[in-house]
Amino acid sequence: MSRARTFAALSSLGALALAASLGAAAAQPLSVVELFTSQGCSSCPPANANLIKVKDQPGVLALSFNVTYWDYLGWKDTFGKQEFTQRQVSYEPPLGHDGPFTPQVVVNGHADVVGAAPGEIEHLISATGKTGGPSLSLEGGKVAIGAGAAPGGKADVWLVRYAKGVVQVPVARGENTGRTLPHANVVHALTKLGSWTGDATAYALPATPGDFSTAVLVQSPGGGPILAAATN
Repeated sequence: MSRARTFAALSSLGALALAASLGAAAAQPLSVVELFTSQGCSSCPPANANLIKVKDQPGVLALSFNVTYWDYLGWKDTFGKQEFTQRQVSYEPPLGHDGPFTPQVVVNGHADVVGAAPGEIEHLISATGKTGGPSLSLEGGKVAIGAGAAPGGKADVWLVRYAKGVVQVPVARGENTGRTLPHANVVHALTKLGSWTGDATAYALPATPGDFSTAVLVQSPGGGPILAAATN
């Protein structure tokens, strides 16, 4: 083999190895950290700040879900949606709570803390670990879920659109009057794509609106554990 052909072959192998490495990195399990928060809650700013501290950690998918049940205190949360409130409500019975509260941090759908104390979220991430499968990827305009065991025979597939980064929100009324509150990775839309029953499954991935980032969660129904997660 000529030197030029050898170099070309090695370059091709290197490119394939790099692609495989990047694909493997994208497929690594994640710790999904959900903060349920409200701009009308005076106890929430420390938890918002603590989520900011972990949002860029490797292997962590941090999401802020703004709820609506404190809107009556005088400030309507600018990101709050009823479906986010309902998501939190569904978590409470499995977690042993009588009802929703803020702030609340849920990791991988099956462990929670208030999240306002220093180091509290990091400790829960460490104690809870990462999702355990099936394989999940967002490539080529589709969501691909590998075969595996679906506890109870079925899991929900959720599409999450969120604004990656930190946004500052000035609050003019309510418990946080006059404060500007930081929010990390704010969720703007939550949509159920379908179900996963243990067989390899694929769904079309709708085009991303605006500058939002996309995450997909495979989760046991009724506020159960998150089985797999991926983000773009």
